[in-house]
Amino acid sequence: MRLEHIGIAIQNDEDAAKLFGRLLGKDAYKAEEVASEQVNTTFFGLDNVKIELLSALSEDSAIHRFLGKRGEGIHHLAFAVEDIHAEIRRLKAEGFTFVNETPKEGADNKLICFLHPKSTHGVLVELCQEKS
Repeated sequence: MRLEHIGIAIQNDEDAAKLFGRLLGKDAYKAEEVASEQVNTTFFGLDNVKIELLSALSEDSAIHRFLGKRGEGIHHLAFAVEDIHAEIRRLKAEGFTFVNETPKEGADNKLICFLHPKSTHGVLVELCQEKS
């Protein structure tokens, strides 16, 4: 398991992409809409981790609710795993609870699932596996 990306909730895609582009000294390598999560994503690649900017597509999206409660900022930490199903079984056996136990399609060619923040000291944790 390794840190794959840090998700940051933002209000405005264009403004945030410009700001992070200036900060990181590079342009985003990918922007993608993820209809299942009702979010727009923008990715910046660094040497050993990615930054994912997340904005809401609708008022029903988890990102919209997050922004309403907490404002812009770090939303989640994502860890890359080789076998997401095996990791779900392992972590359930360790007593962790999940937002979704069945992996679903996420951005950047990944299968994803989330651990509930109540079982991870308030941090939303995403597991992600590269789709074949």
